[in-house]
Parts: sequence; C-alpha cells; structure tokens
Amino acid sequence: MNRTGSTTRDRTRSGRRTADRRSARVTPLPDRRAPRRRSRQRRSIQLAVGATLVAVVGWLLWMSPLLAVRTVQVDGTTTLPADRVREAAQVPDGVPLLRVDLDVVEDRVARLPQVREVQAARGWPDRIVVTVAERVPVAVVGQPGRRSLVDADGILFDTVTGNPPPAVVPLVVDDAQAGDPETLAGIAAIRALPTDLRRELAEVTVPGVEDIGLTLSDGTVVVWGDAAESATKAQVLGALLDRIAAGELEPAAEIDVSTPDAVVLR
Repeated sequence: MNRTGSTTRDRTRSGRRTADRRSARVTPLPDRRAPRRRSRQRRSIQLAVGATLVAVVGWLLWMSPLLAVRTVQVDGTTTLPADRVREAAQVPDGVPLLRVDLDVVEDRVARLPQVREVQAARGWPDRIVVTVAERVPVAVVGQPGRRSLVDADGILFDTVTGNPPPAVVPLVVDDAQAGDPETLAGIAAIRALPTDLRRELAEVTVPGVEDIGLTLSDGTVVVWGDAAESATKAQVLGALLDRIAAGELEPAAEIDVSTPDAVVLR
C-alpha cells in the first residue's frame, strides 16, 4: 500500500479500465439522409410515370384514330329510315368519340318531325349509338293527297299519300294545326277507344270542342259530346255495340253517349 492508500492491484485495475475505454470501437450513427433521397427519387419516378400515362390516355381519347367514329348505329326506328337519322345526326367519320358533342347530335335528330324522343351515346371503341322513339300516329287529317299524321299529343308530323296505317282514324276539323283545341278533343276521344273499336271508325268530326261526333264503318253515328269522361263513354259504347251484335238490342242509327249514365239510342 502506498501513501495514498491504494494498492498496486487497485492501480493496475484502474489502468486497465482506462485502456479498455480508449481501445473500444465507436459505432457511427446511421446516415438517414440516404433513404430520404431514395424515397424522393421513387416519388419523382412515380409522378413522371403517372404523368406519362395520363398524357398517353388523353392522347388516345382525344386525338387518336384508334378510338374514333367508324359507324353511327341507329336503334328504335320502325317507319323512319335509319339513313335519314344518320344524315340528320351529321356525325363525321374519323372523329375521336370523346370529341363528339352528344347534345348537338340529339338536337339535330330531334328536328326530324317523326322523332318524339332521342338519346345519343358513345359505343366504345368506335360507334355513336342514336336511339330514337318515333311518334305514333293516332289520326290523319287533311284532304287525300295532302293528309298529315297526328300523334297522341296533337302534333302533325308526317304526310301520307295512300291509306293511313291500321287503326289510324280520319279526323275532320276546320283547321288542323299542332295542338289546336279541336284536334286535341278529337284525339282524346280516339285514344279512349280500344284498338278493335278504332278499326270500326270511318271518321271522327270535331266542328267544336263540345261537339265531337263518331261515324262507324256501318254508318252508325255516335254523339260523343265533349272530351270529358271519354274513357267511360268508350266503355259504354263498346258494351252497347256488343249487345247490338248479340241481338239483345235493336240496331240504332244514332247512339248518344254524351251523358254516359243516360244513353239514348235512336
């Protein structure tokens, strides 16, 4: 033991600890900047690839001839020629589908008198599909050679030179125009009749909205009155004609159903 009170053994241990600390290897801290740089690089590459894909898709849809119009498909027509619809639509070949203004196409086709409704759609990859709902004729007005078909809305939409289609009733009014009261009154009476009874009509005359008259093919005159209660009047008339045909009632030259709960046969 020396004067300081420490032994040789103690001094040896202390020296060893100091030497051990000096010789220990220091592990450097990880460099976190490298992963961050790699992450930014990946994001940059992903953004570049995404922008390229968007540009390619945009070019394909907006400019490429690969997705361009090659045909105009027309659906729903019965009497209206499909070529006439295509001509009215004015969709040029070779235009990319996405650049076709469907609203404009619909407006053009809707100008055709025979068209009641129209819808245009894109048929990928190369078609424009035009679906048409035609006006259905209910009556025909005018003189032979200058007659016009009338639909359920009272719209005059087409001309006929020969016989009208089956169940289309000749309608006699003073001045047939789209939506005029006499025409609408006559249409209301005609529409109330079942198809088989419409076929028995020779004509419907409407000198005034309260004076609708029906003439059957056998010459029987039906006094209809105004267009009110047309559905009830049609049912009453059908039942009376069935009873006459069955021999339960005598034939009448005139049947007055203007007041359906007080029918008069003359």
